[in-house]
Parts: sequence; structure tokens; C-alpha cells
Amino acid sequence: MVPSPLTLLLALGAAAAALAEPLRFVDCGSIDGSIQEVNVSPCPTQPCLLHKGTSYSINVTFASKIESQGSKARVYGEMLHVDVPFPIPEPDGCKSGIQCPIQKGHSYSYLNKLPVKSEYPSIKLIVKWELVDDQDQMLFCWKIPVQITS
Repeated sequence: MVPSPLTLLLALGAAAAALAEPLRFVDCGSIDGSIQEVNVSPCPTQPCLLHKGTSYSINVTFASKIESQGSKARVYGEMLHVDVPFPIPEPDGCKSGIQCPIQKGHSYSYLNKLPVKSEYPSIKLIVKWELVDDQDQMLFCWKIPVQITS
């Protein structure tokens, strides 16, 4: 029996949805917001394999518990319980998919890029991503394990 085009389309859709599954993450102190979903693309398995010279898309859906005029992202590579700052191209949350001012009770999709530079060492570490409000309180904080590879 030859599968119908609809059957093939449904199977492909299911495979694509499996690749875009939300990541398992650790909430590391979201106070002024609650994380609904974290996606890193492409990252079909965990730990995420981050290839040097590649940029990864970050999408965090969260609900705000406060009002804030703005927000700022801080990203770290956590090694041996030490946070090493990790530069990102756009730290301003209001330029990363969030419509500011941030309103209490609203959900937002935060979008950014995680560039992995060629000069980074090939190591396993934890990526820690924070978004803080005007009062320097955490709208969200999440961690995932990654492995930087050539």
C-alpha cells in the first residue's frame, strides 16, 4: 500500500514538531516572571551541541508578574559554579521581541541569538540566561547544559 500525500505530510509535520520540542531547563530564580517555554534552535537533543562559528536562535515565552519600562539580558557560561559573562549581540529585551513597556499579567516571546565564536574552547558547560527588569530583578532565569564542539 502506497501512503497518501496527506499521510506523508502528517508524518513530516510530526517529525518537524519533534525537532522543535521545548527544552528541559532549570529555572534559576525567575522572580518577576514565570517561564512557559524555552526553545534553542537547532538543538534536537540535550545537552545542546553548539558548533563553533554558528549562531543559535533563542525563544523564551514568559509571563510578567510586574510592570517595567525595559529589560536587559545577561548570559553566562557556568563552569565549576563560576559564571563567566558571555556577550550577546543585543542585550536590550525591548529590541528582542518584547514590546515595552512590559505589562503585568501579559505573556511575551523573547527572541535572541546565541553566537558561538570559533575561538571558544571545546567544553561542556551550563548556559545561564537572565532577563532583568528596571529594578534589576529577574523576569526570567534559565539554565541548560551545552557542549561546545568544532
